[in-house]
Amino acid sequence: MPKSKKESILFTSIMCFMMVFGMSAYNLLLHNAFTWGSLFGGLVPGIIVAFILDTWVVGKIAKGIAFKLPISREKMIYMILTISTLMVTGMVLCMSLFGVVFEGGIQEDMGKLYLEAIGFNFIAALPLQLLVVGPISRFILGSYQKRQAVQS
Repeated sequence: MPKSKKESILFTSIMCFMMVFGMSAYNLLLHNAFTWGSLFGGLVPGIIVAFILDTWVVGKIAKGIAFKLPISREKMIYMILTISTLMVTGMVLCMSLFGVVFEGGIQEDMGKLYLEAIGFNFIAALPLQLLVVGPISRFILGSYQKRQAVQS
């Protein structure tokens, strides 16, 4: 886990990039609209919004809830799974709204579209986070931390 502000920014940046990339590709494929242009066209705004939400809103709430739950801190995996699940839940709620508005603007059937997006996004985001993005992000951070320790 990140031990400094610099490591936290690195970890969050990696996590946001991979999640936004993966979820954007998933949503475009889901709606038969995938092109590399459309994927990269929405990537930068998505990463910026995800980074801001992760850093200043969802991350703070998720960690606040996780540390209040009666979870054993002896095994780090329990805390990682709890925080990851809470983060995915919060980010899916926020980023689904962002995606619906970004792709189609404010629409008459916005509530229906938003609820559908939440359902479709949650079933993809949770396994993506727990099985792919989280482990890769922690591996990259761990490698960075080892290099920093050797240089010190």
